[in-house]
Amino acid sequence: MAGIAEVAALAGVSKATASRALTGSGYVSEETRARVARAAASLEYVPSTSAVSLATGRTQNIGVVMPYLNRWFFAEVLEGIQQALLEQGLDLTLYDAKPGTVGRRRIFDDFLARKRFDGLIAVGLEPGDRELERLLAIGRPVVSVVGWAGDASVVTIDDDDAARRATEHLITLGHERIAFIGGDSTTHWAQVDRRRLDGYHAAMAAAGLSGLTSHIRSPVTLPGGYAAAVDALGDARTRPTGIVAVCDEVAIGAMIAARRLGVQVPGDLSVVGIDDHEFAEMFSLTTLRQTPRDQGAAAVELLLAHLDDPERAPTKELMRAQLVVRSSTAPTDAVRGATVGATRPQSATRKG
Repeated sequence: MAGIAEVAALAGVSKATASRALTGSGYVSEETRARVARAAASLEYVPSTSAVSLATGRTQNIGVVMPYLNRWFFAEVLEGIQQALLEQGLDLTLYDAKPGTVGRRRIFDDFLARKRFDGLIAVGLEPGDRELERLLAIGRPVVSVVGWAGDASVVTIDDDDAARRATEHLITLGHERIAFIGGDSTTHWAQVDRRRLDGYHAAMAAAGLSGLTSHIRSPVTLPGGYAAAVDALGDARTRPTGIVAVCDEVAIGAMIAARRLGVQVPGDLSVVGIDDHEFAEMFSLTTLRQTPRDQGAAAVELLLAHLDDPERAPTKELMRAQLVVRSSTAPTDAVRGATVGATRPQSATRKG
């Protein structure tokens, strides 16, 4: 493999000039820069990370901290981050910070403090144990995907808007007894849960249905949604005709519970989720689709902007979820009847 000396010799310049031309760390004429670039390309020269770091003062490495690696959302965000960094020729160091573990404490107490990265992307971290302040105190740009904003930039979907539109979808179909499942304030996703719950309440209030709201707390998991729905659907006299779930996993759990209780979806119960989880299509779940890969890529773009401009103010980038209607929602009997009545042709009147 060719080194910088071979590139410099082919281009007819010194090693120092070749290094400046390839790293952009000092002045080189455009003609010389182009000549060195052609020489490097012809020799298939790949600059070493250490050489670039010495020239630019950067590690060419981005740190990523997330609490889970095996859950759909986090895996998708990571894919988006990795692809965007590869396109920029940057390395990635991944920190698996599972909540409540010794490993998480070590990451915050030791590994992150070594600053072996130019910037940090934190995915789904809530501000527990003053973690936000500790990340910002490292002295590197920080971009969050979901979670807090504060003094760090953040990329996230508009959770209030997503839950509001999910609720409005059911209201439009004629549902009034609509329950919200999720929003357990003890979960790691407390802020997301709370914003989605706020969107649900806002839609119900706007429709004059505040007196019919029902918030059923549930862990943000498929089993959690199942258990919560079993309890909510068990009494035919009080059960809702519509459910807005805090996420698709909870929604799918609720659909499984309904099936086992003999409650037909969507005949007796309409269910809407938020996410467009990889299982949503399988269960034909109506949902508000977010694209975690796009959020990961957007976080990289925003972080690079902060690296290019250290004085750049923190920004909040909101992405709007897309309503995807499948067969887990349907009009109520009243709406179906009204529609049929409005479209039924009138009988001809015979005149004598």
